[in-house]
Amino acid sequence: MEESSQTEEEREIQVRSLNGESITLSMEPNKTIQEFKQLLKQVFPPASTSSNFHLFLKGTKLSLQSQISDFSIGSGEFLVLVPFGKKVRQKAQEIDESAVSSSVPTEILTSKLAASTYSDLMQDLSSLQNVSSHENHPDVNGELEDRNEQTCRKSEVHSSQVKRKRKSICDKSNGPSDEIIVDLLQSSHANILDEQNCKKIIQILESVNCLSDPATAKCICKANSQDEEVDPCTSTCTLCMCPSWLKKIMKAFAFLNIYSVFLQLGRVKITLGHLTKAVDQLSKFGLQIGIADIEHLSVLCPKAVQIVDDEIEGAKLHDSLLIVIGSCLEQKDQHDNELPTTKKSASMSKFLNAMKKRVDSFINILSWAIKSLLHKKGSDMVELFSLEELLIFVKESDTTAIEKEEKRARRSNSRASSSHSFEPRCHGTNALLPVEMVEHLEHGLGSHGQIVHIEEIHSRRANYVDIPSELSEGTTFALKRIGITRLYSHQAESIQASLSGKHVVVATMTSSGKSLCYNVPVLEVLSHNLLACALYLFPTKALAQDQLRKLLAMTEGFDESLQIGIYDGDTSQKDRIWLRDNARMLITNPDMLHVSILPSHQQFRRILSNLRFVIVDEAHSYKGAFGCHTALILRRLRRICSHVYGSDPSFVFSTATSSNPKEHVMELADLRAVELIQNDGSPSSLKLFVLWNPPICMRTDAKGVMTNKKANVTGSGDAAARRSSPIVELSLLFAEMVQHGLRCIAFCKTRKLCELVLCYTREILQEAAPNLVDTVCAYRGGYVAEDRRRIESDLFNGRICGIAATNALELGIDVGHIDVTLHLGFPGSIASLWQQVGRSGRRERPSLAVYVAFDDPLDQYFMKFPQKLFRSPIECCHVDSKNQQILEQHLVCAAVEHPLSLTYDENYFGPSLESAIMTLKNKRFLTSDPSRDSSVRTWSYIGHEKAPSIAVSIRAIETERYKVIDKQKNEVLEEIEESRAFFQVYEGAVYMNQGKIYLVKNLDLSSKIAWCQQADVKYYTKTRDYTDIHVIGGQIAYLGRITSMPFPRTTALATACKVTTTWFGFRRIWRGSNRVFDTVDLSLPEYSYQSQAAWIRVPESVKSAVETLGYSFRGGLHAAGHALLNVVPLYIICNSSDLASECVNPHDGRYVPERILLYDPRPGGTGISVQVQPLFAELLVAALELLTSCPCFGDDAGCPNCVQNLACREYNEVLHKDAAIMIIKAVLDVEKSFFGQGPDLSKAS
Repeated sequence: MEESSQTEEEREIQVRSLNGESITLSMEPNKTIQEFKQLLKQVFPPASTSSNFHLFLKGTKLSLQSQISDFSIGSGEFLVLVPFGKKVRQKAQEIDESAVSSSVPTEILTSKLAASTYSDLMQDLSSLQNVSSHENHPDVNGELEDRNEQTCRKSEVHSSQVKRKRKSICDKSNGPSDEIIVDLLQSSHANILDEQNCKKIIQILESVNCLSDPATAKCICKANSQDEEVDPCTSTCTLCMCPSWLKKIMKAFAFLNIYSVFLQLGRVKITLGHLTKAVDQLSKFGLQIGIADIEHLSVLCPKAVQIVDDEIEGAKLHDSLLIVIGSCLEQKDQHDNELPTTKKSASMSKFLNAMKKRVDSFINILSWAIKSLLHKKGSDMVELFSLEELLIFVKESDTTAIEKEEKRARRSNSRASSSHSFEPRCHGTNALLPVEMVEHLEHGLGSHGQIVHIEEIHSRRANYVDIPSELSEGTTFALKRIGITRLYSHQAESIQASLSGKHVVVATMTSSGKSLCYNVPVLEVLSHNLLACALYLFPTKALAQDQLRKLLAMTEGFDESLQIGIYDGDTSQKDRIWLRDNARMLITNPDMLHVSILPSHQQFRRILSNLRFVIVDEAHSYKGAFGCHTALILRRLRRICSHVYGSDPSFVFSTATSSNPKEHVMELADLRAVELIQNDGSPSSLKLFVLWNPPICMRTDAKGVMTNKKANVTGSGDAAARRSSPIVELSLLFAEMVQHGLRCIAFCKTRKLCELVLCYTREILQEAAPNLVDTVCAYRGGYVAEDRRRIESDLFNGRICGIAATNALELGIDVGHIDVTLHLGFPGSIASLWQQVGRSGRRERPSLAVYVAFDDPLDQYFMKFPQKLFRSPIECCHVDSKNQQILEQHLVCAAVEHPLSLTYDENYFGPSLESAIMTLKNKRFLTSDPSRDSSVRTWSYIGHEKAPSIAVSIRAIETERYKVIDKQKNEVLEEIEESRAFFQVYEGAVYMNQGKIYLVKNLDLSSKIAWCQQADVKYYTKTRDYTDIHVIGGQIAYLGRITSMPFPRTTALATACKVTTTWFGFRRIWRGSNRVFDTVDLSLPEYSYQSQAAWIRVPESVKSAVETLGYSFRGGLHAAGHALLNVVPLYIICNSSDLASECVNPHDGRYVPERILLYDPRPGGTGISVQVQPLFAELLVAALELLTSCPCFGDDAGCPNCVQNLACREYNEVLHKDAAIMIIKAVLDVEKSFFGQGPDLSKAS
């Protein structure tokens, strides 16, 4: 809560949300927190959209009846708004105080919690929909009709050009309500087979009446029929075409899945005796299934149901329901109608999750079997075969299907896309519009349910205004030269604000003409004042080149004295001298400003003394550690201009993706006032945003075979339903776009993925449209500058139709019109995603975006909950210009440029200037004349380095690089940073460059050269590696109360650490099938760097407690680290990339230290972890509150709001939310016992 001004009548209170949104409100001190929350709900969107939320001040939850005046509010403090889901906890199930110290919390579930957990299961059970028997259950089907009617009304607002496949259609279950299910599962106190409960079970089973495709939500039989599709909005009676025997099988599975939970909760074995008794009892109420139907399940879906002679035989089949034959007589006298209740609440979540997994397996495998048999018979109708035929087919498939799959996988290595073998690919090359392409995909490549959601982003008309009359004739002529006769409203508003002397930030959509917002006022002022100059700052060289082209086109014939040029690392010495003497519009980047212009500012005297404008483009890229460095560089610039040259330039910022543009740029350049221009007057065209989930297909491990022995898997092979390769899916989409004349960018998260996508796409085009193979290429970091400039030019001029790119093309380089953007996985932030999506649809033409999901938890979360993606606010940009470590580095640089003064320079470097100067004095970097009065004393640099700015790396750019050289042509293909090199080049590695495949023949470590030659291989390679963080004192259990803080509040430590990556081998993997066929050992040097870490010990006792419950301790540590990362920005100004946690590699089974650790992922550290250390206990309390209040019940992997982290380098695998809660509680217990008192955990319980 920030108290910017305070009077006797009212106080100004700042509130921030978890997403970084903020608001400042005035409130009388005698008002209560409850009244303040009511005010927030009226004016603050995060509060009005959250049904329940808490307010926190410095980690403490505020009581509703407390008054505003009860709290001491310091400068820079703020309230944090944390949404939560309401839960009712059973007092009888609360954790025993004696067990708290050992940190073995008992999971507490009530009806509402179970209902929330069970809702996901019922969404999957909705695949077995009831689409008939209206007369039997009018209440249930009436609900279905209401939902379908709502769906119809929603669909009417969609474009008539495209048939929408909304996920909401299949998410709505027409089965019984969750309350009925949970009430039944909670009936431990009663006879579960009494009349009332039997009727409930019958009601549940009646709602399970149709097998629908897991990908499309259509009836599996209807989906395979050639009949015209029935619109669910117009009919609910004819959707299902399942034969009666199939419906009976599904009812049998639903009965077995639910009834087994009762037996398992009571620790009763599932036997044929118990099932026979239950079936007989339910038959009295109309159930028409028998034990034979359950036996059929073990043949159709052995992964979900197994019938064994004894439990020992099925010991290794823990994922299946084991129906024991041999134990039937032994348990004959055991009555299972009244189940024990002591363990029920602690186990229900586990069993509900198991039920959900069995539903998934059953639907997927049964669907696959039916589709496969239909294909074999050449039929479209399930009625044409019987249950017996299906059983025989599945039994035979235990061996023959796997053999066919193995042969197909072997063949797939000769063609990258062979894993996608559902149907012949499109060979057409007719031109299609983006809207037409969606319909084309629905009936072709995407006909297997990949399209799970289509979001329609509506067009917007332009708001034009006349060119301001105060502009000179020359400026108006320059605009007309590039075809501009009118301006968008935001352009005119920005130009007028800049010309009036205001600092301006333009925050409008991508491709909204922001460059005119700063170019026009610059040209206008420089045309009137022939000495005036402007400095342009761009974050990348490519953007600088792009802007130079625009300026040269705009100023042709404008004014001969208006010299423009780029001053960066590629500029020759001769050109640098000319630019210093002649340029009036100097284009550069923060790096050159830091290491060249400011240290040698006397050489730039002409420019700096006449500096009228500083242009900062793509301002959203200046965040985190890089933003912190840039903020201090801009302060150094303003200081030199003012102290030495007497100039005071106006700043113009442009940004496209930020939730706090004004606050961000004010902090970035230390400005007191900035004019925000955000009412976008530019037009935008229709954009369709498709979520594409690769289809599920059956795959088999090649290490063993499956035999048919009592329907059990006896070999080591494992047939599983897995999603097809998202890389192949995206490559197929990429080829489709290019074939049909749509210009496309395919965004990939890594350089290697770029090359794989390009390679696969070219192979697909070689078969479908050979003449287009050379019209696609890759664009990424590492290419030599000449190649990148050539690719940019070819894309802009239309010689290239498609490009696979990293985020190097994310920023606003003008590459001409783009019709489609493809996105391989989530890019790491909402802002980054929308920045990429904004690259298409320029020049008012409709466009298309397709997000192809990986199988990791985060991507699948967005596939399941599309609105979480489309309704999430864009992240805020944070800059901490007061970071002590970085401040000291730049004060040394500033002292070289001009002696420091406490009197004058505190305006630029803040109130901590004096303490930082004293620190640098003690380190013998600075000195002063002690004879002078302190008010006029100045501090000069006396360090050993002549140019200290060179030693301060603002982006951690590595100087050590490996060259990749084509052995045959003796041509340098790429230069790779040392930290990345061994991921890409090593002896035996498959290296790719512009779709060409090379084998690395030799790696010369001494000269840092990788020699390779072109090869024709059908596999790729992937390193086997791990990264360790070694901390000082890591072997000491607790280091006592040794700390520099006078009153320590935590046992957490902030220490130096060493981050080490080790490469120990690589795998050869067939392309297409992704099957590993060879593993090779490697001996390479480790890569290490020194950094800083904050960490705390986890008691050894909690590890045993976690594993006793069957939870993953490694997953718990991983999830706890992520939870801490998610709450750190509430306490410290930082960006998501400024801190990292220890992430668990799913393939690494080594020992994991018992600790929760956060570290600075940059050489030398950034000082963020040092700030984290004293707050560690408060962060743990906040993380615990986040975990326990997050409503994603029943999912070990959590969600992006709690334990999933958007930047996790292990793709959020091996996470366990419940284990994380246990671990954090145990650590907080130790903290409390160690210091005698600890943080209040009541708010997190």
